[in-house]
Amino acid sequence: MKVLVINAGSSSLKYQLINVDNGEVIAKGLCERIGIEGSMLTYKPEGKGKFEFKQDMKDHTDAIRMVLDALVDPEIGVVKSMDEIDAVGHRLVHGGEKFNKSVIITDELIKEMEVLTPLAPLHNPANLMGVRACQAIMPNTPMVGVFDTAFHQTMPPKAFLYGLPYEAYKEHMVRRYGFHGTSHMYVSQRALTKLDMPKEDTRIITCHLGNGSSISAIKGGKCVDTSMGLTPLEGVPMGTRCGDMDPAIVTYLMERLNLDKKGIDNYLNKKSGMLGISGVSSDFRDLEEAANNGNERAQLALDTFCYKVKKYIGAYAAALGGVDAIVFTAGVGENDRGVREKVLSGLEYLGVDVDFDFNNSCPRGEEVEISKPTSRVKVFVIRTDEEMMIARDTAALTAK
Repeated sequence: MKVLVINAGSSSLKYQLINVDNGEVIAKGLCERIGIEGSMLTYKPEGKGKFEFKQDMKDHTDAIRMVLDALVDPEIGVVKSMDEIDAVGHRLVHGGEKFNKSVIITDELIKEMEVLTPLAPLHNPANLMGVRACQAIMPNTPMVGVFDTAFHQTMPPKAFLYGLPYEAYKEHMVRRYGFHGTSHMYVSQRALTKLDMPKEDTRIITCHLGNGSSISAIKGGKCVDTSMGLTPLEGVPMGTRCGDMDPAIVTYLMERLNLDKKGIDNYLNKKSGMLGISGVSSDFRDLEEAANNGNERAQLALDTFCYKVKKYIGAYAAALGGVDAIVFTAGVGENDRGVREKVLSGLEYLGVDVDFDFNNSCPRGEEVEISKPTSRVKVFVIRTDEEMMIARDTAALTAK
């Protein structure tokens, strides 16, 4: 079964065509600068190199049309016709409490997504642009929505409620939702296959560390807590997001810096985190290079990040009543050996015994265990594959 996976942003659109039967990524790519001068499609068919097409895309419908034209092109295409695409799976960011699993996309779902727009004003409208664009061009192809928030909907109220008047939750939907759910689900399922114990007894902490980062506590395969909250701003400090802080800082800085609502939102989401602390970059590779060259603020940013991740691991070990496995994934988690070492050092009291020599030399892009055979807690580095998870959910739902 061939599934086209779509991840639509406000001016971009990532895609992959996946054969779910054998796990093959047949083609993938990116549409950039949609609706902006200088639009471009990057197209990478398996075994045929990389192609770039610079052409105006006034909207997401134009972008989808260019993607499909490339996929069926007689010379560089990978399918003979659009009829070979059995279904489309869409990444949808915020499903609120309404959607706790992947669902077939219907007109009713789209209306529900529109109702949830205040919870994700940047992401949900962009996601729906991708849905509507595909519906316009592929009206007879079944489509599935896979929500970033769905995996976390097993959290109990004591974990997702804030210390606000209860009406804030009941009337205004204010609660912890969590994000990166598809990634946390994928890597935790991979970790379950590596633990020699009943699934229902497992306690796993997954660390999705990248420009956006979140930590999740997973018991018996179900999420019981996660670090991101109502929005992706909460949790550990990230590339440009502040993470956890005293909420009174918001009004304090608005007054001191004369910022309006948009100004403080930009300050906390785009100017904070690693960029804000270091003054150098939001990219961990740049921070490590600067730190190695003696930049103290870059080193401070890295130390702060690793300390906060370690604190979450300790908190979630307490919430779970112990831990059987810790998983590192996403760009930083999979590739930054220094960050993993800083986070894991000092966790021996939990039963973590890491082979740091192997951590510093293990191959990138592969699924590896970096804990010693005698370690009570297994530590894995697992490459996340959200697109494959979306494709599998889409195939399972549309096959029915």
